[in-house]
Amino acid sequence: MPEDWQRALAVVAHPDDLEFGGAGAVARWTDEGRTVTYLLATRGEAGIDGMPPEEAGPLREREQVASAAVVGVEQVDFLDHQDGVIEYGLPLRRDIAAAIRRYRPELVVITNHHEVWPGGFRNMADHRHVGLAALDAVRDAGNRWVFRDLLDAGLEPWQGVRWVAVAASPFATHAVDVSRTLDRAVDSLREHRVYLAGLGGDMADPDTFLRRAAEETGRRFGGVPAVSFELIAL
Repeated sequence: MPEDWQRALAVVAHPDDLEFGGAGAVARWTDEGRTVTYLLATRGEAGIDGMPPEEAGPLREREQVASAAVVGVEQVDFLDHQDGVIEYGLPLRRDIAAAIRRYRPELVVITNHHEVWPGGFRNMADHRHVGLAALDAVRDAGNRWVFRDLLDAGLEPWQGVRWVAVAASPFATHAVDVSRTLDRAVDSLREHRVYLAGLGGDMADPDTFLRRAAEETGRRFGGVPAVSFELIAL
């Protein structure tokens, strides 16, 4: 992965999306003195079957903020799009473009926007729509004549995004060594306590799930525990 950058913006649909894919890399980057900001399209309010959205949203927001702090992320923003029914379109692109102009990242991190996950399992609409909108918003952020109201808000164009890194992509091209930060990635996912308790299955066990994934990735990339990305150069 490129290392000649200082600011990253991670754009995902829900609380826990980064923790199931890229938090180990985020911990390494913040340890190296880089700044990473999280931007979430929703508060994950539709993610717990046994809890109404009015209760789940604030709880999952608190879990996400605590989770981000474990890997050195201090700024976590929420866009308040509706969980489960996020639509790709201009409002979402505008919101993400505004954040790109505000935080001026060189690297934008998203989660898998493709139709399937590695292994062939079908991806959900929220992930696909947010990922695609973020890709398009990178270009929107650099064009002063797109979303001209952002200029009135004092958000000047930003053309400085050099890469988009797609976590959990079936087309991974690069990886980050997380051998020193894997424990913190596990602890970061554990902060989603209520969500994990309602999830069940293998994914509810952060230690086993993340270590197995890091080891599998490492067999392809260098033989050490790693997190993989599809890197798109701009």
